[in-house]
Amino acid sequence: MFGVGSMSEPSGDSDQIVAPPGAREEPELEEAFDRLVSEGQERLSRPLLPLVSTGLLGGVDVSLGILIYLVVETETGQPLLASLAFTVGFIALLMARSELFTENFLVPVMAVVAKEGTVRELVRLWLLTLLLNLVAGFGMAWMMVVALPDIQPAAVESGAHYAELGVSLRSFLLAVLAGTVITLLTRMQHATDDLGVRVVPAVAMSFVLVGAQLFHSVLDSILMFAGLLSGGAPYGYTDWLGALGWSVFGNLVGGLGLVTALRLLRVPHRVQEIRSQ
Repeated sequence: MFGVGSMSEPSGDSDQIVAPPGAREEPELEEAFDRLVSEGQERLSRPLLPLVSTGLLGGVDVSLGILIYLVVETETGQPLLASLAFTVGFIALLMARSELFTENFLVPVMAVVAKEGTVRELVRLWLLTLLLNLVAGFGMAWMMVVALPDIQPAAVESGAHYAELGVSLRSFLLAVLAGTVITLLTRMQHATDDLGVRVVPAVAMSFVLVGAQLFHSVLDSILMFAGLLSGGAPYGYTDWLGALGWSVFGNLVGGLGLVTALRLLRVPHRVQEIRSQ
C-alpha cells in the first residue's frame, strides 16, 4: 500500500526527509511498518456488523482457552500445566482471525500515527471490541460453570485471585506486563506471513500471560465472571468493575508505552514520509 522511501542522503531540497544512519540497513522493519499501517487502516474502517462479529468471536475464542484451563486445573491441580492448555484459546484467536481488545494496541495505532485513521475511529474500535469481548465472555462463563459444575471451585479461586489484587502498584505493574506481552505477541505475528510460524508466539506468549498470572482486562474478567456465576465468590460485580478499569489502564500503558511507541522509534523517517504524503 505504501512505498518505501529511497532517499538516504540530503539534497538541495530542504523538505526532503533524511533517514538516520543505519535505518535503511533494516528494510524489513519498514516493510513490517507498512503492513501494520495497511491492516490498521482496515480495522479502523471496519463496518459495524463485522466489528461486532469480530469482537464477539474474540470473547468466545479466548473463553475456550479459559474453559480448558479450568478443566486441567481442576483435574491436575497444576497451574502451569493448565496455563499450557490455555494456549488453545490464542491459537483459536489467530486461526479464526478474531480479536481481543488488547490486540488493538499496535496495528490500528500505527495507522492513526500514519494519518491513515483517526483517533475517533480508534476509540470506537477499542470500546466496542472491549464491550463485545466481555459480553461474549460472560455468556461463555455462564455456559461453562453450568455445563461443568466440577470446575466451579477452580473458577471461584482463580477469579478471587484477580479481585483481591485491588488497586495497587503490584496490580498495575502486572497489568502493564500483560499489555506488553500481548502487544509484543501481535508484533511477532506480524513479522511473518507464515501461519505455522505465527502459531509459535501465540502459544509462547499466551503461556507467559497466564502462567505468570498477569493482569489482563478481558481474560481475568472472564475468570471473575465464572467465579461470580458459580456462586459463593468472595467478591462482587463492583470488585470486578474496579479490577477492569485498573487493568485496562495498565494494559494500555504497557502496550502503547513499552511496545508501540518504542517500535515507532525504530522507523521515525518512515513515519514522517507517510505523514507528509
